[in-house]
Amino acid sequence: MASSSGSKAEFIVGGKYKLVRKIGSGSFGDIYLAINITNGEEVAVKLESQKARHPQLLYESKLYKILQGGVGIPHIRWYGQEKDYNVLVMDLLGPSLEDLFNFCSRRFTMKTVLMLADQMISRIEYVHTKNFIHRDIKPDNFLMGIGRHCNKLFLIDFGLAKKYRDNRTRQHIPYREDKNLTGTARYASINAHLGIEQSRRDDMESLGYVLMYFNRTSLPWQGLKVLLSSTDYVIWFDSYFSQAATKKQKYEKISEKKMSTPVEVLCKGFPAEFAMYLNYCRGLRFEEAPDYMYLRQLFRILFRTLNHQYDYTFDWTMLKQKAAQQAASSSGQGQQAQTPTGQRRGEFRKVVKPKLDPYIILFSLSLSICSLLLPVILNIVLSSCLLCAYSVSNVERERSICFLTNKPFDTFSQKSVS
Repeated sequence: MASSSGSKAEFIVGGKYKLVRKIGSGSFGDIYLAINITNGEEVAVKLESQKARHPQLLYESKLYKILQGGVGIPHIRWYGQEKDYNVLVMDLLGPSLEDLFNFCSRRFTMKTVLMLADQMISRIEYVHTKNFIHRDIKPDNFLMGIGRHCNKLFLIDFGLAKKYRDNRTRQHIPYREDKNLTGTARYASINAHLGIEQSRRDDMESLGYVLMYFNRTSLPWQGLKVLLSSTDYVIWFDSYFSQAATKKQKYEKISEKKMSTPVEVLCKGFPAEFAMYLNYCRGLRFEEAPDYMYLRQLFRILFRTLNHQYDYTFDWTMLKQKAAQQAASSSGQGQQAQTPTGQRRGEFRKVVKPKLDPYIILFSLSLSICSLLLPVILNIVLSSCLLCAYSVSNVERERSICFLTNKPFDTFSQKSVS
């Protein structure tokens, strides 16, 4: 790209999108971060050489326009040609599920897998309602959004998508065999390996392998060896890194292992719903519409059974929060280490709230109550004392009168009472 456009920073597409840096690669081109020079908004730009043997970007841009408005479908800003490239400008999204899987040390909790499954089924269902099949379902093609869409899953890369049904007549494409494998072998359906024309069932089966990939951290047919014969020696090559091993040989090895691994073995040690999902998808007929709601409900009921809360707290959410807290803590410690003692005691001193003991709280509460009740009690006691004193004085006064009048005290008391 640099040779045809000079500096990347000077490469402007669509009249207003300036390329900043490369952020990824798709099946048919590179993806760049770009900035809208009119408002500073960040976008993603996909470039494809106009000299590509099998150009796909124009087709993909048309498909995106058909899918526009769907939940989890990126918005297309511009498509056109710039210098030697076909250019597609679209919403900037976050990391892929493959990136996040690696970020989480290739371990997803069951809660995260089930929350993802719910959205993934819905994304594929939407594409199917628009009469297309994706044909390349894999973790790399599911991206999380950013900003207010950070918990929303997006489906991308429709370069291999195919129309399976006519818009008007609703006529399904015919069943065919001897087809080349389209998509990624690791997640391809068994029928796709067998050369059978793909339909909706194949997207759903591929999703089942993606979910088990997240559960198991790898699939049984990953890292297989391919035996290459020569006239005088035999060499073993790793199927993912060998340039000598042909795609056909790799695909055959993966296909053999996939077909010889029973669903129950693949899903062993995990909830039965995953085996039920895969068995259901493998049992679908070529033209049959998957029951998307049934498949979603399988995982939703499991989710509730495990007492999870659908709070959009994914595994990477927790890790990012923890990393942010650690970064803030380490930066605070670094700042304190560089700050003179006088400043640290003054402006930069960290106020720490003391932890309150429940017994102290109870004691304080008791004192408060006593301080409120004490005046009342004292008033009552004082009033009682005054009444007693008054009564005693009356008795003494009556005794004095009786003494002066020579009358019995009892008689005088009775008169006073009557």
